[in-house]
Amino acid sequence: MTDRPLRTCVPTDQEPVTTNGSLALVNLSAQIDGVAAPLRRAAPLAVAQQAVVINLLTLRGHLLGRVADYEQAAQLSEQMVGNAPDDSAALLARARTRAILHRFAEAMADLDAAGRAGAAQATLDAERAAILQAVGCHAEAHVLLRSAAPHQSDFTMLSALAVLQAERGETAEAEHVFDEARAVYRGVSPFPLAQLDFRRGVMWLREGDLPTARSWFDTARRRVPGYAPATGHLAELHLLLGDPETAVACLRPLVETSDDPEYAAHLALTLRAAGRHEEAQPWRDRAAVRYEELVTRHPEAYADHAADFWLMVGGDVDRGLQLALQTLVMRQTNRSYALVRRAREASGRPAHDACGPRHPATSM
Repeated sequence: MTDRPLRTCVPTDQEPVTTNGSLALVNLSAQIDGVAAPLRRAAPLAVAQQAVVINLLTLRGHLLGRVADYEQAAQLSEQMVGNAPDDSAALLARARTRAILHRFAEAMADLDAAGRAGAAQATLDAERAAILQAVGCHAEAHVLLRSAAPHQSDFTMLSALAVLQAERGETAEAEHVFDEARAVYRGVSPFPLAQLDFRRGVMWLREGDLPTARSWFDTARRRVPGYAPATGHLAELHLLLGDPETAVACLRPLVETSDDPEYAAHLALTLRAAGRHEEAQPWRDRAAVRYEELVTRHPEAYADHAADFWLMVGGDVDRGLQLALQTLVMRQTNRSYALVRRAREASGRPAHDACGPRHPATSM
């Protein structure tokens, strides 16, 4: 695959056929309610059933931008491990929820414990690869993905590899692997394909190819209407293309259903760009309050996003710098160092002591 030329593929008319995305979202919530019903009656659930609830909650949290779903999944996983501390499935579930909230070192510890409890090595390799990828250790993640590949479905393996190559900047390779992943998909759920197309859009947005990025975000949203991350990035694209009013229209329904402050912050920024400053202020204030709540509860996951908010929309450079430094203490990655440099520059302070390494850090 390495010698083929780069091409910026766009969706074609020959799309994989899946369940209607709106119906799938309704069914997802119904499934969560059905499986979780015994929990609300304080009835015991088997570990396998609880793990299903946790996986469904984290999926809905991603699709709809619902932090509350992530928090509920994390709470359930803590209870599950408390009741079954030596159960590999319980430990794996908690590792996943901890990783979602960027508690990477604790997630790795859970994976080690799951291994001692008998979890399959391929499963552990795939989970560790995802964490290493999240902290920028792409080479190590690639080794583990290759190790896990023979035990995964072709779609799962190719999707993970495509996203990893995209994050490494290997755009030409990633394009071909994205194509291969789509070609081998045999499921009926729209969610895996929508997530894949979204990540492809992120790759092209990072590359500065706005039309191709937009086509993939649009495809993800057609597959799953209301898909929060794709909608948020579409609004970002419209703003970059000089169309803040369309960006506002994208974000309006999203801020009513998502409790992630990123979208309220983006709406405030977009309204300001449209010259609607008075209308923007309540959304800025809402985002500020919500970010402070989440930084208090989940600093590892939200301190960096909150720092971005205070530097860009919140209007408090000192708070942005404080949170950027807090992020750097927790996670020494290129993004963390870059955030501190940007915050220091915005505050007018010397940036030389925040340069840090120029390679992905391995510490978590």
